[in-house]
Amino acid sequence: MSEDRTVIKKFPKLLHGGDYNPDQWLDSPEILEEDIRLMKQAHVNCVSLGIFSWAALEPEEGRYEMDWLEAIIGRLYENGIYTILATPTGAMPPWLTAAYPETLQTDENGVHRFPGDRHNFCPSSPVMCEKMRQINEQLSRRFGGNPGVIAWHLSNEYGGNGRQAACHCPHCQEAFRSWLKNRYSDLDALNHAWWTTFWSHIYTDWDQIHSPSPNGENVLHGLILDWKRFVSDQLLDFCKAEIKAVRKYSDLPVTTNMMGFYPPLNYFEWAKELDIISWDCYPDWHSREEEIDVAVRTAAEHSLMRSLRDAPFLLMESTPSLVNWKARNILKKPGMHALSSLQAVAHGSNSVQYFQWRKSRGSCEKFHGAVVDHKNGSDTRVFRDVAALGERLEQLSDRIYPTCNKAKVALVIDWENMWAVSGACAVDNHLQYMDLCMTYFKQLWVRGIDTDIIDMTRSLDNYRLVIAPVNYMYRGDYSERVRQYVKNGGCYVTTYWSGEVDDTDLCFLGSHPLRDVLGIRTEEIDAPAPHEKNHVVYGGIRYDVVGLCALVHAEEATVLAEYQDNFYAGYPALTEHAYGAGTAYYIASQNEEAFLDVFYDRILQRAGVSSDFAGVLPRGVTITKREQEGREPLWFLQNFNNRKAEVPIREPYTDLETGTWYQERIEMEPFSCRILSREPEMALVLNQSVD
Repeated sequence: MSEDRTVIKKFPKLLHGGDYNPDQWLDSPEILEEDIRLMKQAHVNCVSLGIFSWAALEPEEGRYEMDWLEAIIGRLYENGIYTILATPTGAMPPWLTAAYPETLQTDENGVHRFPGDRHNFCPSSPVMCEKMRQINEQLSRRFGGNPGVIAWHLSNEYGGNGRQAACHCPHCQEAFRSWLKNRYSDLDALNHAWWTTFWSHIYTDWDQIHSPSPNGENVLHGLILDWKRFVSDQLLDFCKAEIKAVRKYSDLPVTTNMMGFYPPLNYFEWAKELDIISWDCYPDWHSREEEIDVAVRTAAEHSLMRSLRDAPFLLMESTPSLVNWKARNILKKPGMHALSSLQAVAHGSNSVQYFQWRKSRGSCEKFHGAVVDHKNGSDTRVFRDVAALGERLEQLSDRIYPTCNKAKVALVIDWENMWAVSGACAVDNHLQYMDLCMTYFKQLWVRGIDTDIIDMTRSLDNYRLVIAPVNYMYRGDYSERVRQYVKNGGCYVTTYWSGEVDDTDLCFLGSHPLRDVLGIRTEEIDAPAPHEKNHVVYGGIRYDVVGLCALVHAEEATVLAEYQDNFYAGYPALTEHAYGAGTAYYIASQNEEAFLDVFYDRILQRAGVSSDFAGVLPRGVTITKREQEGREPLWFLQNFNNRKAEVPIREPYTDLETGTWYQERIEMEPFSCRILSREPEMALVLNQSVD
């Protein structure tokens, strides 16, 4: 656990607020005053300012106008509202792109993009880097010591929508070649790593190398993989330059708003450069008959953010109502705003922040959800929901803030493995790596077991159970560290389509890298046609196979399940192998959920892992635990059903907000969260009178 648990030392409280864009209303001072009145009514204590304000801060090149921003920061601070101040590089002003068109990106087809939109800058452009440095240093000089500013918010959602994460201009081509020279030193090493003897694509000069393109080289997997690594590193270098600029006159912590399991950027590498992890969360609530799968994915993303630095994080953006950019934009039903917000807190967030405070009057986000609508001021359902949650967070802050989750289980979800799987050109080319990972996370979620999300570079030593699904690529010394982990008593689970390639995407020769640990010999893998049905028998029960089937041979492993159909009937479908003081499992087939449910009972018992919650979780209800040394943990009991739920308990719990002492059962309202403790004296009764 990180020693610095406070996240923001300058204001050690749970944050409540969101993106505030007063530069859209500078001609309406009455609206700005109304905002402050309403923020206090909504129990807002923090806003993010300046995220898309470059044109207002520097209306023409070299002329900076920051008095308006200073006045607003000061006015907010006078009213107990702190500021997370952004750098404005998320969107360039027209004067910049008109004067310096080379700052704009070039796409994979060599087409230079027009000005406009956002996330549209070239991170290798010397001009863009210089203009960024200039305005960031101006902000640092002016506001780095301002008492109302508590952190830096770097740019906005680096990489945009994925398509805009990469630039293919001449500057970026040269930067890519320099990156490759640093990685491989010479062309012989690169040619071997990329296996360029295939189709006679051997490079004899660095200048022959070009980024992957549908109009050119697009079949060398090593090239494609290294390009993805470079794109993430290149944008991270730009982020590090932003950090350097704001730190010239300031020692405030830095963060940037991430986007969950966002494919283009390896957040495990990004996390090393940031003081605080934060992210923007927009789940598809109410898009299905049940909320469970959406709740599972969102819980995994929150867990990722906590795991990146093994510390509390910030929910930087969420919507208090709906968004406007999905195919169907659904309002949050009563209760869901508080539940989804407290879900983030339950997994380690020390904030609930929104995009946005007040709806824009025009342009593409004018109908995006906000705390304050175009009409009715505070007299809306959304505003009342936000104010009620703000009051809850305010009263719970001192108890929740110093706590965090401590997981005994780790799920390996590795960015570079994700990149490699997506371009493997094998078995099932529609295989969805993240969806498969979620099936393994879900089994932990339904049991109320906190789980860390780690990549292949992280230590395994502190976990009782490590699960690595579809671990296609083995990076660096990963296999040796798994070997030592199991040998020392760890419980390790992996699956089909694992241990196939090294970190240059070259296939392993001879045998599986963990053959001795798993006790099996792998041979083939099948992707059965939809009309072909297969089954496995495990514990005397027959289960459907719903995807890939690895054909393996048990050497030293014990066979726990076998295929029932096709020419590989009788082959092992699940094996267990004792290695040293630990145990390793190999799941050869992609099976229905009921199979995993039974299998997890086995491995959790073997690993000695449980949620420690003395109760029975009905379907759609989960529990998450935040802890602080020397104190009883806090339990966040969450009901994601659109109906009441009853949770039987074997030990008593106190509701921190109502003071209710539960002894036999806890009744949950639809879409609700109860925060529980075993300490009766710690109950915090909402709305109790204060003398």
